Amino acid sequence: MNKPNTEGLLRLRKGKIYVAGHRGMVGSALVRQLQHAGCENLLLKTRTEVDLENQQQVDDLISSEKPDYVFLAAARVGGINANNTYPAQFIYSNLMIAANIINASHAAGVQNLLFLGSSCIYPKNAPQPMPERCLLTGVLEQTNEPYAIAKIAGIKLCESYNREFGTDFRSVMPTNLYGSNDNFDLKTSHVLPALLRKFHEAKMTNSPNVEIWGTGKPRREFLHVDDLAKACVFLSCLEKEVYSSHINPRLSHLNIGTGNDVSIAELAEIIRGVVRYQGEIIYNSDYPDGTQRKLLDVSALSGLGWKARIGLQEGLTSTYQWYLENHG
Repeated sequence: MNKPNTEGLLRLRKGKIYVAGHRGMVGSALVRQLQHAGCENLLLKTRTEVDLENQQQVDDLISSEKPDYVFLAAARVGGINANNTYPAQFIYSNLMIAANIINASHAAGVQNLLFLGSSCIYPKNAPQPMPERCLLTGVLEQTNEPYAIAKIAGIKLCESYNREFGTDFRSVMPTNLYGSNDNFDLKTSHVLPALLRKFHEAKMTNSPNVEIWGTGKPRREFLHVDDLAKACVFLSCLEKEVYSSHINPRLSHLNIGTGNDVSIAELAEIIRGVVRYQGEIIYNSDYPDGTQRKLLDVSALSGLGWKARIGLQEGLTSTYQWYLENHG
């Protein structure tokens, strides 16, 4: 289980691979995993070299380089506060990035593209765990609706190009991610890195308590970014027929997660232990909780022969060590 298809891996190693967003948490994990898998011909461009929101620049890059594989990991991302504060930036940036890269890939003859979305694409009151088929069956969570709509558009772009042109554009929907190169800015980060930083700073300043937004009751699923990268490489090496046989025939996307969740309060206790903070935890219910539960149904992914390996305790320990080395 979790071993890439041999023939598919050989093709991946021989191909030119464009990783869009290679400096971000997901993109950098993909680069590490691709290099570990023996892939040497990686196309990596910084934001100053190519503006992914600029259609002409994206067209010029992909038409001239003609990559064999595209991993679309570039995105504007953030937590509840960032989504509430910058809704226009979130929907515009993510729509433009997805549309530009997916269309340019088709125009250049790229047959293999992997688009990375987010579990927030599913309805606010979706059944738990959330299967792929519940997409567009209900109202979205209001706090991240603009971002979710942009990601849904990316999925539908992949589906539409597949239907009309016979491309092999796949979409994966990871659950909440964490790990090396995460965003620890308290104004824009997701819950896990924000909590890790809060507990660390409280420890360093001998603060008697740590305040956590919301009630602590919502449940979330967390996947280490290195596990996500391994899943992406695994799925990219699958034959088109094998991949298609395990997903909904009307869809192109596949959930990637652990199949397990914890409450925010439970997460806080684990982080407190990892950081070795001795103070009190205070929950501020004046702030919104967001969706009460977000757990992905990963049965289709399991059926393909892949499952997450990095446990939450192990992943948090290594992430805290990375934080200390790079921010502490």
